[in-house]
Amino acid sequence: MTEQLAGGRRRARGWLGDRVLLVVTLGASLVAVGAMILIAWRVIRGAHLAWSTFGLSFVWGTVWDTNKSIFGAAPGLFGTAVTSAIALIIAAPLSLAIALFLTELAPRGVRTIIGTLVEMLAAIPSVVLGLWGILIMGPFVADHLEPWLHRWFGWIPIFSGEPSSSGIFVAGLILAIMVVPIVASVCRELFSSVPRELEEGALALGATRWEMVRGVILSSSKPGIAAAVILGLGRALGEAIAVLQVSGAGWFIRSDLFNTGDTLASRIAGQYQGAGSKLQTASLFYLAAILLVIGLVTNALAQLIVRRFEFQRTGGS
Repeated sequence: MTEQLAGGRRRARGWLGDRVLLVVTLGASLVAVGAMILIAWRVIRGAHLAWSTFGLSFVWGTVWDTNKSIFGAAPGLFGTAVTSAIALIIAAPLSLAIALFLTELAPRGVRTIIGTLVEMLAAIPSVVLGLWGILIMGPFVADHLEPWLHRWFGWIPIFSGEPSSSGIFVAGLILAIMVVPIVASVCRELFSSVPRELEEGALALGATRWEMVRGVILSSSKPGIAAAVILGLGRALGEAIAVLQVSGAGWFIRSDLFNTGDTLASRIAGQYQGAGSKLQTASLFYLAAILLVIGLVTNALAQLIVRRFEFQRTGGS
C-alpha cells in the first residue's frame, strides 16, 4: 500500500512537471514570436507617413534633404551593400584560415589561447571598436593602406579617390573585424564535427594535408560555411554605432571606396533623436523597415542552408 501511494505521488509529480515544462517552454516561444510581431508592427506603423508620401520611389530615391522634406534610401542601401561586401571579402577567408588552424594545425595549448582570444573579440563593444577605428585604424589607412592601393590600383574606379581617415572603406574594415569571430567560431565547430576517420583515411591514401583539407573538410562543410558567412553578413548589415563613427555620414553614391558614406543602420542611429519633422522620423522608420526585411531574408536563407546541410548529413532520413 505504501509503495502504491509513493508511486502515485511520483506519477503526479511527473505529470505536474510535464505540464509546467510545456507551459514554460510554450510561453517562452510565444514571447519570442510576439516580440517579433510587435517590432515589425511598430516599425511598419512608424513608416506609414513616409510610405504614403513617397511609396516605393523612396527605395531608389537619392536625396536626403531635411529642409525640403525629400528623402530617399538608395545611398544608404548602397553603403550597406558595399560595407558588408568589403567585410565579407576580408572576413570570410580570414575566418576560414583561423578555423582551420585551430582545428587542424595548432598545438593544444596554442589552440585554447587563440580560440579564446578570437571569441573574446566578439565581446568588444561596437562603440569601442569605433573609437579604435577613429584613433588608430583610420589614420593608418589614410597614411599607408589607401595611398598604397591608390598608387598601384588607382586605375580601378573604386581605388581612384583621395585617401581619407573616414569613409566606406574604413567602415568595411571595422565590420570585417566584427564579423571574423562569428564566422570563425561557426566554422571551427563545423570542422571539428567532420569524422576523424575520414581525415585519417585520406592521409593514409597518400593525400597531402592540403588535399585532405580541400577534399574532406571543406567539401563536407560547404553548406555550413555558406550559412556561417550569411550569419556574418547579418551582423554586418545591422551594425550602426561603429559605422556611424568611421563612415563620415555622406549620403551619396560614388564609385570610389575612399569617400565618406552612410548605411541604413548608421543613418537611423545618427538622426533619429534629432529628427526635425514627422516625415523625417517616418523616413527613418522606412529605412528600419527595409533593414528589417533584409535581415529577415538573410537569416531565413541561413536557416534554409543549415537545414539542407542537416538533410544531406543524415542522408534524407
